[in-house]
Amino acid sequence: MKKALSLILMSVMAIAILAACGSKNNNEGAASPSASPSASPSASSAPSESASPSESVAPAEVTITHALGTATVKTNPEKVVVFDFGTLDTLSKLGVEVLALPKASIPGNLSQYGDAKYEDAGTLFEPDFEKLNKLKPDVIFISGRTAPAYEELNKIAPTIQMSIDYSKYTESFSNNAKIIGQIFGKDAEVNAALEEYNAAVAELNGKASGAGKALIVLTTGGKISAYGPGSRFGSIHDVYGFAAVDENIKIDNHGNSISNEYIAEKNPDVLFVIDRDAVVSGEGTVPAKEVIENDLVKKTNAYKNGKIVYLNANFWYLSGGGLNTELEMVKEAAQAVQ
Repeated sequence: MKKALSLILMSVMAIAILAACGSKNNNEGAASPSASPSASPSASSAPSESASPSESVAPAEVTITHALGTATVKTNPEKVVVFDFGTLDTLSKLGVEVLALPKASIPGNLSQYGDAKYEDAGTLFEPDFEKLNKLKPDVIFISGRTAPAYEELNKIAPTIQMSIDYSKYTESFSNNAKIIGQIFGKDAEVNAALEEYNAAVAELNGKASGAGKALIVLTTGGKISAYGPGSRFGSIHDVYGFAAVDENIKIDNHGNSISNEYIAEKNPDVLFVIDRDAVVSGEGTVPAKEVIENDLVKKTNAYKNGKIVYLNANFWYLSGGGLNTELEMVKEAAQAVQ
């Protein structure tokens, strides 16, 4: 009897142990609610249930609104084509590689992109559509110079125009940088760079108001054009705080044609000069200093007080709007108050 009872007890214990093991194995093989979810195609992917409240899964794609329309771009795109040197400057600052760009007109500050590992995408005005179709880019960034080709480029890949709105310069430049940060997951880096830029601007603002009146000119082929507030170089007035020697300069992408007599008559306290010929080769090029420093201009306060500031055309004419270049532009303008 005792032997039979022992056998019964041992059988019950064995069944209990097997049941426990079976339950354990079933739990380990089942999918956990916090396992990696499949990527959502929307820009508002839900956070993982295993993530902390402050963490979230990056969206699979983002939709960007720009001057020419909207573009839905996957985040962290690998094949990036750039037709805007300000954007290229920002991508360089953030450590984002590009696939192709127009290599014929690369600014000196971005000369590393002349390397053979980068594809030549044509020119700013004439993209190489055949090559771009073969490259199959994930995203294309363009400037106003390439805007006429927008529709054709947008058929190849999502295309975003990154031009600066000169009427709201800082807001426009900052927004473009944030768009890039959003696409490439570099929001923190972009915000840090913008903080540095804003601090530099604030410091310059405090000095520019006491620098007298300023005039901005561009020289090319021996000719001179003036730019005022609201123009492509108007950040000197609108953002940095230098008063304009002439409030009536019309806003025009190519500036207002002026003479040396005009400069002498207006007698600026500070004269900012951009030498287009230094970065765009062509016939009849004349160094800006030869054009500007003549007997008439030498009578101005700017010349007498050593306040003619020659700005780097690589920044101001070719690659403005980048996180690196915009900070350098502030530093260059600050030469007038040192």
